[in-house]
Amino acid sequence: MADARLAPEDVWNGKIFSDGWQQPGQGTLAITEKATGESLGEIGVASSSDVAAAAAAARRAQAEWAKVPGPARGDILRSFSRLVVEHADEIAEQIVRETGSIGPKGQWEVHMTAREALEAANLGSEPIGVMPASAEPGRRSYARRIPIGVIGIITPWNSPFLLGTRAIAPALVAGNAVLLKPDPQTPVCGGVMFARLLEEAGLPAGLFHVLPGGVPTGEAVVSDPGVDMVSFTGSTRAGRLIGAAAGGMLKRVSLELGGNNPYIVLPGVDIDAAASAGAWGSFFHQGQICLTAGRHLVHESIAREYTEALVKHASQLAVGDPYREQVHLGPIVNERQALNVDRVVAETVEQGATVLVGGQRDGLYYKPTVMTGVRPGMPAFDEEIFGPVAPITTFGADEEAIALANQTSYGLVAAVVGPDLARAQRIADQLHSGIVHINDQSVLHEVYGPIGGVGASGNGFNHSTLTNADQFSEWQWVTVREDIATYPF
Repeated sequence: MADARLAPEDVWNGKIFSDGWQQPGQGTLAITEKATGESLGEIGVASSSDVAAAAAAARRAQAEWAKVPGPARGDILRSFSRLVVEHADEIAEQIVRETGSIGPKGQWEVHMTAREALEAANLGSEPIGVMPASAEPGRRSYARRIPIGVIGIITPWNSPFLLGTRAIAPALVAGNAVLLKPDPQTPVCGGVMFARLLEEAGLPAGLFHVLPGGVPTGEAVVSDPGVDMVSFTGSTRAGRLIGAAAGGMLKRVSLELGGNNPYIVLPGVDIDAAASAGAWGSFFHQGQICLTAGRHLVHESIAREYTEALVKHASQLAVGDPYREQVHLGPIVNERQALNVDRVVAETVEQGATVLVGGQRDGLYYKPTVMTGVRPGMPAFDEEIFGPVAPITTFGADEEAIALANQTSYGLVAAVVGPDLARAQRIADQLHSGIVHINDQSVLHEVYGPIGGVGASGNGFNHSTLTNADQFSEWQWVTVREDIATYPF
């Protein structure tokens, strides 16, 4: 690269990426640092015409890309992974400034992204078919995986680099082209960085497009007839609309949505270890993760001790500017979200709950909050808060814990901690959740286990080395005979 930096502002400022850096059809959007409001530049906003042109270009490029041997496609993603590591500090800094995450979270996201790309690259070297049995003599039958075509990927702002890669990388290695619509709050670390990295890694032109913008841009990606599949990570509200629109066009759609995740604490547990894990599960990245521990369900015999330990952990966490200070929590992403956290806490207190620590903010900085006396029907129990709030609800019998955990329309992740593994497993087996962790908290992300939810949390397995081939390719059945078969008419 001519500039030592991966993404110097003069390359992308005010533009979209579609067959190179282009002027947008819908103006520009300001990019701000979440902690200070400082300007980080502008990004182009893609119009519906931009989306249509990108889909057409992607379709042309994808036809040739599908002919490239899988191992060669994988090699480009290996180069991408290497470049991610080389530019880790620059990318992590951008993540911190655009998302409001702390520095270690930015670095973790970068290096997990490098691993995601490496594992996805291996998809290109895996078997592409099987030979099913045939009931007819002389008929050879086989089934092979083929690319879907053009995939629209719509990503969120909270972990945009990682959550983008886990879809972009396997989609490309499987032989598809990609239209990426990053969240308008994080278009550089969630969009520009990908364009620069893939360009440098040697991805052929026309296969990857970055189309920033808000709801109209996303609607254009979903509805464009040139887009064959939509992969969306974000809110349940938006996911329902995308699912309905894509389903009406008979497009494949992958939805990983919100969660209101239970963290069940059983008697006999190491109280401080459980509280430490619970604090991480609720407060990491200001609670702005779909996997966040949203409800602490604690056995009544240990509720006092656990609550005291959780309050102690929360009280020790520093909140501030993650780019300029050593802190544990940065800002809430925007004023609208901060107001929503305020509302949830205030309405829950009005209905009888008690705030033991936190429950207040300074601008976008919200203190880690622990609440007791939270019951079903209260906002802090029923809603996905997306803020650093740990509501505590007590239970007696295991059956009550299971009923409380399942008393939600969501079903993304659940966690159970306790010394009796057989008891914890019996509870886990009855939880309505796409993911369950025993003796760990809920915010776990690996490349290997399938990540996805049920109910209002999505439509299934979604992302992992185990499931990527099924997610981003089609099965095609082929039969071969030496001679044309004889039929009765």
